[in-house]
Amino acid sequence: MHIGLDFDNTIVSFDILFHKVALEGGWITADVPVSKVSVRDHLRAIGQELVWSEMQGYVYGARMDEAAAYPGVVDCLVWARERGFSVSIVSHKTRYPFVGKQYDLHAAARQWISQHLTDLKGPLVAPGRVYFELTKESKVKRIADIGCTVYVDDLPEILLSPGFPTSAARILFDPDNHHRAQTLPRAAHWSEILCSLEAQC
Repeated sequence: MHIGLDFDNTIVSFDILFHKVALEGGWITADVPVSKVSVRDHLRAIGQELVWSEMQGYVYGARMDEAAAYPGVVDCLVWARERGFSVSIVSHKTRYPFVGKQYDLHAAARQWISQHLTDLKGPLVAPGRVYFELTKESKVKRIADIGCTVYVDDLPEILLSPGFPTSAARILFDPDNHHRAQTLPRAAHWSEILCSLEAQC
């Protein structure tokens, strides 16, 4: 089995961090729900799209190390390693923010992986199996090229892309139940992803 994983909003949860940064900047009040989407929607509603764009670069760059892995991610990766399965991270991510300070977002993400996805036995995802592509199209092509047999993503558009390999099983990670209408196999928690992977062994 070759397990492919998206990165942002699939392995990493940004809900608490975006809320924290927005509070620090005085852009929201504490009554705004603690979620990335709620912060984004609030800023857009008050005409601060530019602030939202700059905040993304700041969070994904300077504050990346404060982001948390979703509960169950590490357990799932340990399970895969113990069974000798390959695990790759394949994500689409710009190298630098569109606006604001030019943080190297790829370097920040790789540093996060090296610090958060490891245990006493070493990395849970080998550095050579981490791919950050610049476009969604190149991301889908990478998933096919490296031979993922199962792939997990929070975006239905990736899993339903015309170029997505038909031989790969698809799991839509949907912790906030945003995609109820989707017919794709869905998981709200990483424990459900693990159950799905176990069923495919």
